[in-house]
Amino acid sequence: MIRVNIICIGKIKEKYFTDAINEYAKRLSAFCKFTVAELAEEKIKSNNPNESQISEVINAEGRRILQKIGQYDYVVAMCIEGKMLSSEELSKTIESVSVSGKSTLDFIIGGSYGLSAEVKQRADLRLSMSRMTFPHQMARMILSEQIYRAFEISSNGKYHK
Repeated sequence: MIRVNIICIGKIKEKYFTDAINEYAKRLSAFCKFTVAELAEEKIKSNNPNESQISEVINAEGRRILQKIGQYDYVVAMCIEGKMLSSEELSKTIESVSVSGKSTLDFIIGGSYGLSAEVKQRADLRLSMSRMTFPHQMARMILSEQIYRAFEISSNGKYHK
């Protein structure tokens, strides 16, 4: 059974997002070993950070993200410049990873300033949810739902219509 991880920066504060993610995690247990690893956000002491301070935050968070990724994991970096896939295409991607011999699939959601260049370089796929911007907590919930939908599509389930 493939392991699917969401590795993300920051904690979810809203209970309704947590409840939704937990529901999808429960549903996903029939298809994979699903986990969410929340890493702490780096703090900036300034209300108006400069580019150097932002770069330090992105790189520090990136180093911690990379520590959570296994050497042989298939990595999907969620980033605005990534490729947009339909639900069916995401399903086919997950299927391909499953049969390619990879046992772990990591989806990476960065902090409010984005992902480091090193994390993006490590990624096997750069994926964009939309050209729109979503709060990170909402993106995590939407991604959890899309992962569940992808498995349902692969198994010809009734969830996806």
